[in-house]
Parts: sequence; structure tokens; C-alpha cells
Amino acid sequence: MTTDPAAAVRERAADSGRPTPFRQFIVKVHGRCNLACTYCYLYEGPDSGWRDRPAAAPAAVLDRTATRIAEHATWHALRDVALVLHGGEPLLAGAGTLAAFVARVRERVPAGSQVHATVQTNATLLTAERLAVLADGGIRVGISLDGGTAAHNRRRVDHAGRPSWPAAARGVRLVAERFPASYAGVLTVVDPTLDPVETYESLLALRPPVLDLLLPHGNWSVRPPGLSGVRYGDWLCAVFDRWWAAGRRETRVRLFEECLALLLGLPAATEALGLAPFGAVVVETDGSIEQVDSLKSAYPGAARTGLDVFGNTFDEALRHPGVAARQAGAESLAEQCRTCPLLRVCGGGHYAHRYRAGYGFHNPSVYCADLQRFIRHVAARLAAAVVPGPSSPRGGAA
Repeated sequence: MTTDPAAAVRERAADSGRPTPFRQFIVKVHGRCNLACTYCYLYEGPDSGWRDRPAAAPAAVLDRTATRIAEHATWHALRDVALVLHGGEPLLAGAGTLAAFVARVRERVPAGSQVHATVQTNATLLTAERLAVLADGGIRVGISLDGGTAAHNRRRVDHAGRPSWPAAARGVRLVAERFPASYAGVLTVVDPTLDPVETYESLLALRPPVLDLLLPHGNWSVRPPGLSGVRYGDWLCAVFDRWWAAGRRETRVRLFEECLALLLGLPAATEALGLAPFGAVVVETDGSIEQVDSLKSAYPGAARTGLDVFGNTFDEALRHPGVAARQAGAESLAEQCRTCPLLRVCGGGHYAHRYRAGYGFHNPSVYCADLQRFIRHVAARLAAAVVPGPSSPRGGAA
């Protein structure tokens, strides 16, 4: 019999068929952005619901959200709560507002629950003063960039069309040099038109402790830019080989580590790979409880649940059909996926990438060929390292 209350809750939930509780709470503290990136699926995509919501989350929304998070943590005996301060650009709300909200959540969660807070920012508004407030509030800083040079970030411009790179570069270097303990890492969307190794090495120069490589949000009805053959898969393979052959871990690359873990039969939690139940939920600036923003790339209203923090609990959101589908594992996948030998590693890919108008999300990922290319490549590198041949190189990065 387990003495861990959180594990006991999970065991009871599994036995009773109950959903897996949310463990990541993405809170939109500000719903506008100071940049106008030309490819942004949130502000340039099919869902324009952000226009009807307040720019900044009112104090009442943040207060009620803190209570609902604490309520969920208490009911499910959560030992760890991931709190992501998001937007838009969350720093438009003010570093003090972010710190006060995180402090409120920490005050209200039960003893034994640890809140891991991160702000996801484009880095243009980072200053030493703001970073000091965030650091004092125990808030780590995740940064979104398209690479480590001005050329990589040419599509990240402000509303007047001016490049954001000078301000972003100052911000990310300030974090790396003066607040390294607060540095959560860099998130980069894969651009197959850029040289993969050069892009990766430019990001290494920014000294991120973790690098998240994401595929652009697209689907069968609105194809990702430049999708042909396995361009995205080849790009990821090239970066993986550079990372794997380094002989030391220069940085963590979450996608690579999770792929390796899944290939080894170990548990891994990622939205892009595997069959683990999805455990993230979003609170919008008006208090609406929604599914993750990536669904907004599919069609207007795809992320909506019809619930809000004033009238509903997060447990009610767990019972929403969209959330239930994302927690159903292989049962929710297309037959092509269920019979695929890579099922337990791929997991059908990112949910938003499966959408096809008229058929919903019951399809393979639009990146199916790219994912197969990448996973098989990683598996081959892993096999060569575990059982090396006469001339097989050993990878030291994992």
C-alpha cells in the first residue's frame, strides 16, 4: 500500500476510470502582445476570440483563479503544480502583478504542494529591475525566439514593422548573464528554411538550460509552411545528430530527451510525443477555462469549454469531451495510428496537428511522415550507442 497521497489519488482514479487531474495551469495574465509576428497562429489565425476579452486579466479573475488552482491541488493531493504565466506578452501586466499572483497561489495551495512558476516572454521587455522582481518571486523566465541571430528572428516584428531582435537579444543575455538561476530556457518553432545546425548553435550561444523545439501549428486543412516530403523530420534529425555527437550535454533538448525516454520504455510527459494523459488547462483574461491555445489554429472556438473560474471548477473541465479525448490515449487515435509500430513513442503526435475540416481530430498528424523519420533516426542512433559496432560512434549527450 502506498503512503504517497498523490499516488493514491492517481491509483484510485485509474481504478475508477476517472480523468487525470490537471497539473499545468496556463494563466493569461495579459491577452495582448507588443509584437506582431507575421506567423502568429493566435493573433493571425482563424480564432479571433481574443478581441472580445479584456486586455489584462482583472484582479478578480486572478484572485478566483488562484483559489481554483488551490482547490484542484487540494482535491487531488498534487505535490507539484506548474503555473505558466502567459499571454500575449505577460510582462505587459507588470512584473509586480505576476509576482503577487504567484504568491497568492502559493499561499492557497495545501501544505506539500510545490508551485513551479514560469513566465513565457518574448524577452523584449526584460530589464534588470523586472528580472529582480521575478527572481524574488520565485518565477523562472522562458523565452520565445526563432533562433539566436537577427536573421532568424526577421519575422518577429513590432506593430510598426520594426525588428524585435535588438531588444530581445538584450533581454535574453541579461537573463543568462545576471539571473542564470531564473533562466528556464528557450522555445523555438522549427523553420525548415533555416540551416538546422547553424540555428541550433546560434541558440546555444544564448546559454539556454533547456531548449524546446516545436513544430509549427498546422493541420490537414491548413498545411504547415513548406510541408513537403520530410523536411521537418530531416531538420530535427540534423539537430539531433549535432546534439548527440557533442560528447557532453551542452543543453537539454526536451523533444530529444523525451523521444529517447519513450524508446527506452521510460515515462515521458510531452504534448508532442507519447500516450501520457494530457494535463494542461488555460485560464483566459476574462476567467474562461479553455483547452490549450494550439487548438485555436484549427478553427474558431476549438479551445472553448463554456466554463469559467467563477462558476466552474477545474474538475468540471476534466469532464469536457475535448479534454477527455486528449486523455483517452490510444483509444482516441485513428486506426492508422493504433496499428503503427511507433504508437507508444509517437502517440499520434500533437493533437492540434491531427485536425481535418469535416473529420475533426480523428486523423494521423499532418507531420506523420516527419515524426516517423525523426523517431526511427533517433532509435537507430540509440541502438548504435547501446550495441556499438566496430565503427559506431557513441553518443554522450543523452
